[in-house]
Amino acid sequence: MGDPALSRRGFLAASAAAGLGMTALTACGGDSDGGSSGTTTIEWWNISTTEPTKSVWAALARKFEAQNPKVKVKIVQLENDAYKSKMTALTSSGKLPDIFHTWGGGVLRQQVDAGMVEDLTDRTKPWGDALLPVAREPYLFDDRVYGIPFDIGMIGFWYNKALFKKAGISAPPTTWSGFLDAVRRLKSAQVTPLALAGKEKWPGMYYWAYLAMRTAGAEALQKAYEAKDFTGAPFVEAGEHLEELVGLKPFQKGFLGAAYSSPTGQAATVGNGRAAMELMGQWAPVVQADSGKGLGKDLGFFPFPEVEGGKGALTEVFGGGGGHALRRGAPQEAVDFLKFFASEATDLELVKKTGVLPVVPAAESAIADPNIKAVQEQLKKATGFQLYLDQAYAPAVGQEVNDSVAALISGSKSPEQVAQSITKTAKEEQ
Repeated sequence: MGDPALSRRGFLAASAAAGLGMTALTACGGDSDGGSSGTTTIEWWNISTTEPTKSVWAALARKFEAQNPKVKVKIVQLENDAYKSKMTALTSSGKLPDIFHTWGGGVLRQQVDAGMVEDLTDRTKPWGDALLPVAREPYLFDDRVYGIPFDIGMIGFWYNKALFKKAGISAPPTTWSGFLDAVRRLKSAQVTPLALAGKEKWPGMYYWAYLAMRTAGAEALQKAYEAKDFTGAPFVEAGEHLEELVGLKPFQKGFLGAAYSSPTGQAATVGNGRAAMELMGQWAPVVQADSGKGLGKDLGFFPFPEVEGGKGALTEVFGGGGGHALRRGAPQEAVDFLKFFASEATDLELVKKTGVLPVVPAAESAIADPNIKAVQEQLKKATGFQLYLDQAYAPAVGQEVNDSVAALISGSKSPEQVAQSITKTAKEEQ
């Protein structure tokens, strides 16, 4: 399954780049206590820091404890970027939490190759096999199971119908030229077209990734990664299309220093009606309402437009979901918690209270929000699927995609330089 030493080396390099050392680590993993009290403590790390998800997940942990009196669940919740940095450092130390959030893909693969993740293939039969196949895919390596999904979804544009109407836009655009025209019309109507969390980099990556899919086709991104070459014309063209959008000055004032979920960040800017659109995942409505006021019936959703002349299709989807993995050697109680979290009862609660898309087929009937239904319909029609690049690729490559695209958006890198930088890092990755 690969060379653990090489995998660990990649994480050490990433950890050093993030400026995180061993002193930054808290003890986790291996803390399960079967002492005189007879209580086992399992540590659960997740990224559910916004409401209502934060409270719903905490309540689920308490419910599991009530059903399992000899188990204590210790919850650690971190914001997305802080979580990624912390997990990189923890992986380099060789000590992961009992249960931890994962998006699957290349990051999980390196942790697996380093011998740090529990093989769940046999321990989660048959209930794990019954989950939605597309949701399980990012956590399967060599036909073995290393994670259990709790969510699946896609990235698309969330928009303010009232602001579109103000700008005279009668329907969401389906082509890139139509999208750029919508941006111009919004600006003419004195409306900020787009909100972007430029400080966090990953939201900007979505634009380049989707444009690359639309110009080169859904399979091209994975093929380029395997070939360690992103210098082909379609990838440069993706950067040129993004550069054209940036040239229209579509983002909110101060976007380069804006976070995603802060009170003045990307989600709040849209949720408070100060920008017409954001490119974000299925969780967007919940975060908009938590960080800002939320748009209610004025909120709509549309897929990323086609690029005229490109090989990609409107039905090719960029996205992913959330899942949980276990550190190698995690106690049976951690597996029991995954089973509890993947049950129909829990999934129904998650769908109803937090707006996630179900991974348990029987929970699909609980979807009530029309926008979440729209996302689900797009997923059902999908003819291709690409996992988030900063998860699909090895950590160093994924980080370089984020960094290079952020540099293009800020004006310090050209489309050609973005393609060259990603290629260089991919070739250096062992």
